[in-house]
Amino acid sequence: MKTINHPPPIAITPDLALHEAQESDAPAMYQLIDEHRAYMREWLPFIDFSQSVADTELFLRTVTAPGNMQDKVYTIRYQGQMAGIIGFKAIDRVNKRLEIGYWLGEDFQGKGIMLRCCQALLAQAFDHLHMNRIQIRVGVGNHKSSAIPKKLGFQLEGIERAGEWLRGAFIDLEVYSLLKREWEQQKA
Repeated sequence: MKTINHPPPIAITPDLALHEAQESDAPAMYQLIDEHRAYMREWLPFIDFSQSVADTELFLRTVTAPGNMQDKVYTIRYQGQMAGIIGFKAIDRVNKRLEIGYWLGEDFQGKGIMLRCCQALLAQAFDHLHMNRIQIRVGVGNHKSSAIPKKLGFQLEGIERAGEWLRGAFIDLEVYSLLKREWEQQKA
């Protein structure tokens, strides 16, 4: 049997870590989605398409496929429990930019988890992947989610009109960005 070596988790605090997503995460991830379905459905379009563990396995198989160079997904583990996911989307190595996407189960919100996870991924993106621009897109009106880029010093660039299909209609998205030079100034 072939052994797959996964990189060590990104430890953020003693009770919070990011683990590279694996197909074997599907049952726990689907359970979290299913338990928080009504809450998460308000802002996450994929919820209606996640109807079984097999759907979640397909997602994880796609984003962890060996040839996939555009996505890097991590599971968020808080006190040993699956709390959500965060990751890089649309990685563009030529233009040195990417997007961060995230979601968190309702029970895990209000603890600063996502803010700390985003800080960890910003360090990964700027220091290790040598990106120049990080983007976060948030549904207009999703105040909990838009608080994250605001607290991290991202700039609101504008509104992407009809940028996402959600529950049978297009919604507008706020587009936030942070450049490497701005991030370095924040650290100094």
